[in-house]
Amino acid sequence: MPRLRQVPKSEADTKTALPLYAMLFGERDPVAEPGTATGTSGDWWTVFANSPDTLKHAAQGFAYYRDPARKLDPVLRELGQTWAGWATGSQFVFSQHCKSLRGLAYPEEKIEAISVWQTAECYDTRERLVLAYADRLVSHAGRVPDALFARLKAEFSDEEILELTYTTCMYQMHAVMSRALRTEFDDRDDPITEVPAPEGFDALDFLGGDRKDR
Repeated sequence: MPRLRQVPKSEADTKTALPLYAMLFGERDPVAEPGTATGTSGDWWTVFANSPDTLKHAAQGFAYYRDPARKLDPVLRELGQTWAGWATGSQFVFSQHCKSLRGLAYPEEKIEAISVWQTAECYDTRERLVLAYADRLVSHAGRVPDALFARLKAEFSDEEILELTYTTCMYQMHAVMSRALRTEFDDRDDPITEVPAPEGFDALDFLGGDRKDR
């Protein structure tokens, strides 16, 4: 379950939440009858509905990057967003944008290679530059070497680079929020936990020496 309350249809904001609910869930109450066409539960929407202004702002962001006025190739945009999901560890963002790449008829070989793009030979120069830049944005918190940025400038316009930067960082934010709030496919326990020692194990035995030495 998400860590925040889900807003049922009967309590949803009429200006923002209800139209989005209708678009995604039809006549259903998404809390009582969850599920979307992409296979998610849809609880991202019902959690964000706790703050209609926040939901509206997020939805406007989705409309921004899907607007045909954007200069950046949608495939390259989706590559940045998909890497943001992978690098942040958000199963939700990664999964959804793999689906978006398929919707753009992107080759399956390239989708499957995203996690190892650094050594994969299937990407062209522009794709590899996008992935390298997205990695610097997400994994290195924006620490981009001048040499990499110069190569970006040689391949892309300033407007394209700004759009790529904005949408990639936007989806890093969504990935972080989804993990923190445990929405959708990110509703899972952290896999990094201590593995218990065998019965009778003594930490001093592991460190060496005996108790008198400590």
